[in-house]
Amino acid sequence: MAFVVLEECIQCKHTDCVAVCPVDCFYEGPNFLVINPDECIDCALCEPECPVDAIRVDDEVPEEQKHFIELNAVLSQHPNWIVINEKKDALPDHEQWHGVANKINNLDRHGA
Repeated sequence: MAFVVLEECIQCKHTDCVAVCPVDCFYEGPNFLVINPDECIDCALCEPECPVDAIRVDDEVPEEQKHFIELNAVLSQHPNWIVINEKKDALPDHEQWHGVANKINNLDRHGA
């Protein structure tokens, strides 16, 4: 098992979760965070820290977001996505993105 960052994080990118991660398994892209499943130790410290409920253990990911399990694994290996282990401000317009559906269409998968 590993934890997974879900669609709710896109365009928000709160980083409360990374500050509590004991193994630095979060990776940062331009408008999204991911968890490297090979580095996650399933400690569950990150999940309650997320203010938008964007982190779930992989076996509790809603069916319509199952593709985020693979997406986290792939993007955590992207050369431009870097380890993040300190809290930063959320994206400036994060409030207007809270609760928006289909944010996957806004995901910047490339440069950080």
